[in-house]
Amino acid sequence: MFDGPMTIRTLHAAYARGASAVAAVDACVVRIDALNDPGIFLHLLPPERVRQAAEALPLFDPKRYPLWGVPFAVKDNIDVAGLPTTAACPGFSYCAEATAPVVQLLLEAGAILIGKTNLDQFATGLVGVRTPHPVPRNAFDALRVPGGSSSGSAVAVAQGLVAFALGTDTAGSGRVPAAFNNLVGLKPTLGALSTRGVVPACRTLDAVSIFAGSVEDAAAVFDVAAVYDPAEPYSRPVPAYGRSIARIGIPMAKDLMFFDDRNAADAWAAGAEQLKASALDVVEVDIAPFLDCAGMLYAGPWVAERRAAVGRFMDDQPEALHPVTRRILDGASTYSAVDCFNAIYRLAAFRRISDEVFGGIDALAVPTAPIFPTLAELADDPLGPNTRLGTYTNFVNLLDLAAIAVPGPFRKDGLPAGATFIAPAGSDRQLARLARMFFPGVGGKLATRAMVDA
Repeated sequence: MFDGPMTIRTLHAAYARGASAVAAVDACVVRIDALNDPGIFLHLLPPERVRQAAEALPLFDPKRYPLWGVPFAVKDNIDVAGLPTTAACPGFSYCAEATAPVVQLLLEAGAILIGKTNLDQFATGLVGVRTPHPVPRNAFDALRVPGGSSSGSAVAVAQGLVAFALGTDTAGSGRVPAAFNNLVGLKPTLGALSTRGVVPACRTLDAVSIFAGSVEDAAAVFDVAAVYDPAEPYSRPVPAYGRSIARIGIPMAKDLMFFDDRNAADAWAAGAEQLKASALDVVEVDIAPFLDCAGMLYAGPWVAERRAAVGRFMDDQPEALHPVTRRILDGASTYSAVDCFNAIYRLAAFRRISDEVFGGIDALAVPTAPIFPTLAELADDPLGPNTRLGTYTNFVNLLDLAAIAVPGPFRKDGLPAGATFIAPAGSDRQLARLARMFFPGVGGKLATRAMVDA
C-alpha cells in the first residue's frame, strides 16, 4: 500500500480510503531495515513505540491535524524529550528534558517521529562526512558525498524512509544535501522556525530547515512550524503574504563558478533555459558582492561564534571532537574582537547592496552547489571542496534572506543537481509558489525510480 513515494498527499489519500497510520510506520520500519544504511539514523525509536504513537492519534482529520500520520525524522542537534542529543559527538551527548518547540508543533499536528539523524559534527560542514559514525550513503551514488551538515535527514527523505525531515541551515546545510539527493530543501527566514532546543552552530545565523520530496510538502510543514516563539530571542513572525514574485534575477556569466565541474555547469545552464522559457521576467544581475560576502562565513569571525557554541566542552574534551571539526574550531583563536566588529561593519555594507539588488528583482535563482565531490576527494582534501560548496549558499544566512532549493535538470552523468530561489526575509511562502512552478513534481530516489519505471 505504501510502495511508492511517501508524501503527505499520498499518505492522506490512503488514510481517506481506510488505511491505518500503523501500516505507514510499519512501512518505514521495513524500508529502514531493507536499506541497511547505518549512517542515516543515530537514534531510532523502537518500532513498538512508533506504532503506539500511530495508534494514539485522534480520528483522521487533516484540516485539524494537517500532518496526521505523516512519519518524519529530526536532525540530532534538535532536542526531543527522553532522547539523546549528540550533535554527532558522543562525548557531548545529553538526554533532552524537553522537546524543541519546532518538533512539538509537528507532533501536535499529527506527525509521527521515527528517529534522529546523523550530521556533520556540531553542524560544521557542507559535505556530510565529518561524523564519527558511518557516513550516510548518498541516495544516488554511494561514492559521492551525501551533503551536509544535515546528511542523515536528507538521505532519509530521499530514500523514502520518512515523508519529511528537519535539518538545520547555517551555511547551506538545508540546501546542499537537498541538491545532492534530488529533494526540496527549504531554508526559512531567520527566526521563522524557533531554534529553541537546537544545539547552535552560529546562533545569529542558524535556521531550522525542512527536507521534503515536494515543494507542497515542505510548504505544509513550514505552515505548521512557523509559529512565533516569545521565549526565543531570535524568533520573529513571518507574514502570511509578501510581495508577489514576477522578476527573477540569474547570475551573470562572469559570476558563475563551477570549478571545472562541467556536468554541474551544464545542469545549471539547462535549468536557466527553463526559467527563461517561463512566463517570468528573467534578467541577469551582478552577484559578485554576494560571492564576496559568502567568503566571510568561514574566513571570518563567525568561526569564533561556532567555537562559542561548543563552549567549555571543547576545552575539557578536545579529543572528543572529529579531527576536521576541531581543526576548524581551533581557527577561532586567530580572530579578535576588533576583527569581529570590522566584519559586522563590512556585513552591513553587503546588506545594503543586497537591498539594492532586490530592489530591482523579486527573487534570485542560483545553482545550489557548484560541484558534487566524491568521498575520495574529501579524503584527499577535507577542507577545499567543503569551502567551494558554500559558494552560492553562505551569503543567504549572512544577509538574512529566505531560500528554497529544488531539483533541477539532472547532470549528464546521471546525478541530481538543483537550483535555489532566494528572496528577502519574510518571502518564504512566495518562494514556495515560485518553486512549485519550476518543480511541480516529487523528488527523491523512490520518486525518480517511479518516474523512470512509468
